[in-house]
Amino acid sequence: METLGIFVLVISFIIFLAIGVPIAFSIGLAALLTLLLSVGALPAVTTLAQQMATGLDSFALLAIPFFILAGQLMNRGGIAIRLISFAKVLVGRLPGGLAFVNVLANMLFGAISGSAAASASAIGSIMGPEMEKSGYDKNFSAAINITSATTGLSIPPSNILIVYSLASGGASITALFLAGYIPGILTGVALMIVGAVFAVRKKYPLCEKYTFRQSVKIFIQAIPSLMLLVVVIGGIIAGVFTATEASAVAVLYCFILAMAYKEISLSDLPGILLKSVGTTAIVLLLVATSMGLSWVMSYQNIPQGVSNALLSVSGNPMIILLIINFILLFVGVFMDMTPAVLIFTPIFLPVVTSQLGMDPIHFGIIMVMNLSVGLCTPPVGSVLFIGCSVANTKIENVIKPLLPMFVVMIITLLLVTYVPELSLWLPHAFGF
Repeated sequence: METLGIFVLVISFIIFLAIGVPIAFSIGLAALLTLLLSVGALPAVTTLAQQMATGLDSFALLAIPFFILAGQLMNRGGIAIRLISFAKVLVGRLPGGLAFVNVLANMLFGAISGSAAASASAIGSIMGPEMEKSGYDKNFSAAINITSATTGLSIPPSNILIVYSLASGGASITALFLAGYIPGILTGVALMIVGAVFAVRKKYPLCEKYTFRQSVKIFIQAIPSLMLLVVVIGGIIAGVFTATEASAVAVLYCFILAMAYKEISLSDLPGILLKSVGTTAIVLLLVATSMGLSWVMSYQNIPQGVSNALLSVSGNPMIILLIINFILLFVGVFMDMTPAVLIFTPIFLPVVTSQLGMDPIHFGIIMVMNLSVGLCTPPVGSVLFIGCSVANTKIENVIKPLLPMFVVMIITLLLVTYVPELSLWLPHAFGF
């Protein structure tokens, strides 16, 4: 029954995706068909509905709609342009200056918004034309924007780390937030190195030079935006509020900031709220169906079967981790990040914790870094589509400049995988 369950689950899911069924419904229908193997039609529908509702019954998930709303306010509130100017002051005079600016601005904006898609759209729409005007290849500019937008998924606050906390059964969100800083920054630095190599080879120009007075002015203008990181993460670490409460604080802070910048008015709020509700509905439907599928897999003993299969291949922890990384990279190409985390965390986490002694916090960062690569690849890479759209270029034209960036992202991933302290040093330093 276990083998048949895996077969029905995988094949039905692939068929639904192939015929164009939306991924949330593909997940739910595949779970339902698999559950029908063990129970009747009515019990299957009732049980799956109950598990989907239970999956959404989590206080931690309240942070997701709040952070989505905060991201929308930031996207419209003039924060992106101030962060770009700040990045120009810091790294604009280095070789490949505008490429460096693109990466750093994405790291900052992604860290503040917690959304790779919002970051790729906001930063790409500003930096793309500016880089092209300075002589940068349009496809290279799109590639550096697409890949660097994913760094904000590791650097907190990050919605996907909250989802992982739920899927893992309660891994500390604060510890996950702290664990993401060094891996996220390492990925950004690796992408900057690629940008510098491209810039030197193509002889791209440096950024304009700012006077000391201009630099100070730009820095002062960026401080309110940068303070959001201090307020949100500092408040969580200090125990002033939880991650969920911090998301509400982020919304209030972003609203006040956007109003102070005079980039939005009260009449803009209905549209912003409506867009946030639409995005939240999509995410939470994915969460619900993925949690239902996770329960079905557990009921069918699929995680235990996968665990036994992995351990039968090799008992070497390095080999097992390499296999898991390969599987997650492959999964990320064909599945959105949220359902992938919710479905595969219950499968792989017991293996790495019980058999390899890995910290769940460390594994969470590995999962996010793996699946971040998938956001930049066809056929379902949402950040790839957004990045190409704002750059007004075709996906096939961006693939070539993306390849060396994929290489350094995977090298960084392997480094984080096999050097646990890169993820765990900060949480341990703060007592988590």
